[in-house]
Amino acid sequence: MGIGLHSGRRVSVTLHPGSVDGGIVFRRGDLRTDIPARFDHVADARLATTVGIGGARVGTIEHVMAALAGSAIDNVIVELDGPELPILDGSAAPWLFLLDCAGVVTQPEARRVIEVLRPVRVADGDAWAELAPPDAYDGLELNVSIDFHAAAIGQQSASLRFTPDAFRHRIARARTFALAEDIATLREAGLAQGGSLENAVVVDGGRVLNPGGLRMEDEFVCHKLLDAIGDLALAGAPLRGRFRAHRPGHALHNRLLRALFADRAAWREGAREAELAAA
Repeated sequence: MGIGLHSGRRVSVTLHPGSVDGGIVFRRGDLRTDIPARFDHVADARLATTVGIGGARVGTIEHVMAALAGSAIDNVIVELDGPELPILDGSAAPWLFLLDCAGVVTQPEARRVIEVLRPVRVADGDAWAELAPPDAYDGLELNVSIDFHAAAIGQQSASLRFTPDAFRHRIARARTFALAEDIATLREAGLAQGGSLENAVVVDGGRVLNPGGLRMEDEFVCHKLLDAIGDLALAGAPLRGRFRAHRPGHALHNRLLRALFADRAAWREGAREAELAAA
């Protein structure tokens, strides 16, 4: 049970074991509608990632998607009774805790993987994101840079070789953040209705307004890495390649996946040994 960041609505969530090759599915129990967690079902990517089918929507999915990817979980049903997942503390750490408590099982099938074969790039002004073939690392490498006028954030960059351990210990606790100057406008637009200092880092110029300060010196860019991992998990299988981005956002991540899969020569599907696959 928790509060949606943008809707402000209370929502209850239950994670059910998924069938082999069932993938990650969001189930709107109140609407009796299942929505596969795939890039081609993204219905909105403003400030958060929302998937939908018909009139059924599930918003702010990126943190639970990142936690599932960081736990190497491929098959699970995420059932909820509202239009948006709870924001919890604004990071992926509470989701990891709940997954740890539930436990996982290894299913008797090889894990699918998608390998990037040639570079794909998208841009929006000076913001850009790209996927390129892997180097020696047999997984996903990420490098993200950000640039904000707020002095408390400024310019930051971070890199990560994505593994469950690296995700858990390096970026899972990084929280979403907002500029204090934007909050009134967001709320007038019907967004950030459930936002507070308990579930987001709020910056006012050179100050972090949260009483406890930051969890890590580079928490802002680490959260951008977390968002990228969650959004890229909508590829439907783990990616093998290199992701680089400057000033990325949810919409750019989704455009990148759409560009990748639109070019059949840019990717191929393979398999690895069986791994943790179901919640």
